[in-house]
Amino acid sequence: MDLRKIKKLIEMLQESDLNEIEVKEGEESVRINRKKDNVVHTSIAPTTLPTDVVHNKAQPSIGTGADEDSSYLTKISSPMVGTFYRKPSPDAEPFIEVGQIVKKGDTVCIIEAMKMMNQVKSQVDGKIISINVGDGEPVEFDQELISIEES
Repeated sequence: MDLRKIKKLIEMLQESDLNEIEVKEGEESVRINRKKDNVVHTSIAPTTLPTDVVHNKAQPSIGTGADEDSSYLTKISSPMVGTFYRKPSPDAEPFIEVGQIVKKGDTVCIIEAMKMMNQVKSQVDGKIISINVGDGEPVEFDQELISIEES
């Protein structure tokens, strides 16, 4: 394989989000792998990830008629880039629905990243006010997924 082609592949790899590229040309092949300093390789992935919880002391936009002085809105954000799923499997019931009461530690959704299913759990007791992402949609790191009115 021509050295200029290999250099071009390296440049393309550096300009993209890819970590590895492999090219086969006839009987010749080349694999280029770059390691990022911030990537941690493990053989066992966690099944539960901590979520960033932001407390918004403003009143929720949806009134409940309850004592709103002692409650406030908690937002569950995505702990990673991936795909948002409301259900554990395509034919199962969703983990949560708007208006449902959840307890701290209840699974509220799954984020799939690199073929690993990562459960996201509620950090508070409360009522689901909104689900801001559709089932099967891609999500970004720190994107707001769910709003909970704390009880």
